[in-house]
Amino acid sequence: MHEDSKKLMKGFISNFLNGNRALKVLDVGAYDVNGNYRDLFTRFQYVGMDVEAGPNVDLVVEEPYNWKEIADESYDIVICGQALEHIEFPWETMREIARVMKKGGLCCVVFPSKGPLHYYPLDCWRIMPQGAEALAKWAGLKVLDVRESHNEKWADIGLIAEKPIG
Repeated sequence: MHEDSKKLMKGFISNFLNGNRALKVLDVGAYDVNGNYRDLFTRFQYVGMDVEAGPNVDLVVEEPYNWKEIADESYDIVICGQALEHIEFPWETMREIARVMKKGGLCCVVFPSKGPLHYYPLDCWRIMPQGAEALAKWAGLKVLDVRESHNEKWADIGLIAEKPIG
């Protein structure tokens, strides 16, 4: 995980979470390959989820696109950073993210729009800002913000979306 990714997640916390400490947070794709977001969410009820057991993983789901281990609308916040580019069908992951979000809940998804190949075990996607919006819309989420972050090696997109109440 690179520093720009953490900056986007820090911005999400400071701009959208308003100090609420009782929030349940699910981190999708939390397996720690080279960094994680756990230290940013110490004041919240953080659960790291992945399809494989390992560092920073509290919950392992059996199927990548059907998280039957997680009830509908059970998390206030769902985050996912530097994972969707490694998932073959990220639109299916976005649908599961939306399913487990409570009504009125938020998600923050960070993914690269440029950067070198980095297989772990796959490297399938680079997502542009409008692609991020399309993924959220596909999942039935309302887009609140899309931000770009650039450095010499990477460009990251930070998507913030809300699950409609009605």
